[in-house]
Amino acid sequence: MISVLSSLMKYLAELPEVYELVLKEQLEISKGKEAGQLLEWEDVQKMKYSWNVASEVMRLSPAVTGTYREAIKDFTYADYNIPKGSKLLWNTGSSHMDPIFFPNPETFDASRFEGAGPTPFSYVPFGGGPRMCIGQEFARLEILVFMHNVVKRFKWDLVNPDEKFKYDPMLEPKKGLPIRLQPHHF
Repeated sequence: MISVLSSLMKYLAELPEVYELVLKEQLEISKGKEAGQLLEWEDVQKMKYSWNVASEVMRLSPAVTGTYREAIKDFTYADYNIPKGSKLLWNTGSSHMDPIFFPNPETFDASRFEGAGPTPFSYVPFGGGPRMCIGQEFARLEILVFMHNVVKRFKWDLVNPDEKFKYDPMLEPKKGLPIRLQPHHF
């Protein structure tokens, strides 16, 4: 989860127009709540744009590179003969960057997740099918509650704007992604 939250902080710092729309949505959700009143399930369900942003972050910077699967029968793919029992690496990033499913795949575009969203199994940060991560809904809740609380309270900028991320084995910032927080004064 730290991987996704770090990537989210990076993208929101780099994309002020996206940050402002997330902030607007979160402030709207906070209207009518008393100071200190916690989010309720209904509030989280209203965070449609924020979840689209988090989904686009996970598409561009998947927390894991993929996983192994075992061929259950002999087959041929792209002129390669794959025998039954072979271990195959399924790569999340190559699926998420396929221009057939995601036009201009390097471009941040949260609108990709509006409506029906991407083609099934083209976007797989939590895997898919019977081996899909059982923690997906918990992760969604954790990400959205984090976004709500941090965006509502702070704006930030990156100390190292050119900081790179690496997989070890999860995606992580090489220098810890230090940020400078500026509290909001609404």
